[in-house]
Amino acid sequence: MAKRPTIGLALGSGSAKGLAHIGVIKALEEHNIPIDFIAGSSIGALVGGFYAAGLSVVEMEKIASETDWRRMFSLIDPDFKRGLLGGEKVTTFIDGYLKGKRIEDCTIPFSAVATDFKTGEAVVLDTGEMASAIRASISIPMIFKPVEMNGRTLADGGLSAPVPVEIVRKMGADIVIAVNLDKHYSDEEWKSGWYDIVNDSVNILRHHLALLNVLNADVTVDIDTGKSLWYQFTNGQDKILIGKKATEELLPKLNEVITHKSIHGLKKYLDFFRS
Repeated sequence: MAKRPTIGLALGSGSAKGLAHIGVIKALEEHNIPIDFIAGSSIGALVGGFYAAGLSVVEMEKIASETDWRRMFSLIDPDFKRGLLGGEKVTTFIDGYLKGKRIEDCTIPFSAVATDFKTGEAVVLDTGEMASAIRASISIPMIFKPVEMNGRTLADGGLSAPVPVEIVRKMGADIVIAVNLDKHYSDEEWKSGWYDIVNDSVNILRHHLALLNVLNADVTVDIDTGKSLWYQFTNGQDKILIGKKATEELLPKLNEVITHKSIHGLKKYLDFFRS
């Protein structure tokens, strides 16, 4: 009998906005949409990695709800040579939930995406320690010290593949659901300070690269969490709800795609035996 089409989730980068990914997964679960593959960049790698490793949506919501400024400050380990933060405490925080798990041990096939600083290419991390791979993927330049891994200097996956659609497609997904946190770029409160200009310049580049990334997705969930600074991980429940609602609005389209792919797959299966 022909198998159902496999579904891959491409979770985009976007720092604190990425808590909305939890809501996306929650909506898919509640409507019995299976997830067969996950690829994530930056915060997408963190949320996607936790889920692929076996953490439930309830557990991830609990982590998000317990994150306050005191907890955020506890993860600071200054390293001013190559970034404001060394990242060791963040790695320990991540591994506290993953408990030393390797990517190969995930219940759902998973890839974290980082960027090679020397070549600029996207680097797919699909083997090895999960905490280290996720730490590399979330390494925002100037905030986190880059990660040295396998002879490469790795930084944030959002620099090269803010929404890793093609990567999850290559993992084997017949249908790709892309989650884009960078679709809605506008800053009505734009300021002309040097920090604002640098920050907004990077965001504009991410906005246009993300739009290119999602061109070949079967379904794209565009998330608009409004004005949100990269470190605003507090009040995560609001972002989770936004992600859930945005996904639910696209369920009719997603079910249509799944039905179409299923019929097409069945036709190919029957044609094979008729030939």
